[in-house]
Amino acid sequence: MQEMALMSHKTERVGSESLEKWVSVGSGGFGHVYKARHKDWGFDVAIKILQDNVRCDSNEEVIHMDKASCEFVLRVYGIYEGIPPLKGFSMQKGIVMELMSRRSVQDLLQGLSGPPLWPLSFRLAHQVALGMNFLHSRNLIHHDLKPSNVLLNDDLNAKLADFGLSRVSTSVLKSEKKEMVGGTYKYMPPEAFDPSYEPVRAFDIYSYGIFLWSVLAGKEPYTSAGRGHVALKIPMGDRPPCEDIDQRKAAGLKELVDLMKICWDEKPSERPAFKECLEVTETVFSKYKSQIHAAVAQVLERLDSPTSYQHSNTSVPSSFSPQMPEDSESHDTVDHVRFLKTKRSSTQESVSVSAKTMSDADKAKFIDNNRTVLIREVCEVMAIVDELGGMVHSETYSVIEAKQTSEDKMRALFQRTLRSGGEKVKAAFYDILKTQQSTLMERLGG
Repeated sequence: MQEMALMSHKTERVGSESLEKWVSVGSGGFGHVYKARHKDWGFDVAIKILQDNVRCDSNEEVIHMDKASCEFVLRVYGIYEGIPPLKGFSMQKGIVMELMSRRSVQDLLQGLSGPPLWPLSFRLAHQVALGMNFLHSRNLIHHDLKPSNVLLNDDLNAKLADFGLSRVSTSVLKSEKKEMVGGTYKYMPPEAFDPSYEPVRAFDIYSYGIFLWSVLAGKEPYTSAGRGHVALKIPMGDRPPCEDIDQRKAAGLKELVDLMKICWDEKPSERPAFKECLEVTETVFSKYKSQIHAAVAQVLERLDSPTSYQHSNTSVPSSFSPQMPEDSESHDTVDHVRFLKTKRSSTQESVSVSAKTMSDADKAKFIDNNRTVLIREVCEVMAIVDELGGMVHSETYSVIEAKQTSEDKMRALFQRTLRSGGEKVKAAFYDILKTQQSTLMERLGG
């Protein structure tokens, strides 16, 4: 039935003959994403190749994305059918989507090793609320809202993506058949850990509260906790620590923290609708609207040339000296800029020294000693596998890619490649983690 719905969908079909210059850009639980140039259109697109065991759910993703099409939701161009010009592929199906060149909010937080400048943080909070409000107005719930599913374009504007778990809201269609709840456990509300739970809009509201914490704190929640621990503690009232967000740093932070707490309230009925969230996020962002272009320019400069800040003056550049809103002291934003630049400088310098002094044996030992944590917490596994290149056998690549979760992918990588590859492979793996998982590696002392 779902396949027939897809076949009747009017979205354009795109075959391999229309695409060239394929490059891997990431992976997730529903498939692998590639960048490719459309020969006739003349611009790059994202191709999401769908895994066989989730294909039916992901086919509905096309319909959901089309139904929820707006400025703050990733645009879908068509349905891919063909054989990708890559090793090991047979006939595949996928989704042709808008390419978001700056990847995700999760990548942004990792690249900055902390929260973005406040004007950008507040815009992200507002744009995600706008997208989610539009989604709910179309009687859809996202069901997997998290930083890695909020993508960024060249100007760091946010768009919602990965609708593989979205469905028609059960608060509208009460007769929907119950299914096992998906989503990412760190962003799931307490009621969702009950096997009999049936998702409604309040699920997304809770996830948005945890998303706000991640952006404002600049990191993932519950970094050292596994699914079992989170499933036990969240229904008992545990939440990410609010003290990790210094509300004195900028005007508007207190309002967003208060909103965050309401969104992750234990009782679904007490959580606000996204339309109510917008009243807060729009008010906060309006105070910083005049500063957003300068803030984005500085963040992009830091992301593109992080090493240029290793020995730079920690004072704020003359090109970006934002004025705080009238109800706050102007030095707060300046202090935030200085703090981020100083932190980035010290982090980059320590990484550079560490990379030069550690031997392959030391790197391999680090990987072995932290095996359990790495299996549990490393994300974007296929991007790491792609970086390892020929060190990963083609058969092993297929096995890893077929795994459902990042944890399972990592476990397969350890068992099939790292264990037998010796110091050289583990050292290469270590170096990739330093680049792609810098926040985690810093926490582990790598």
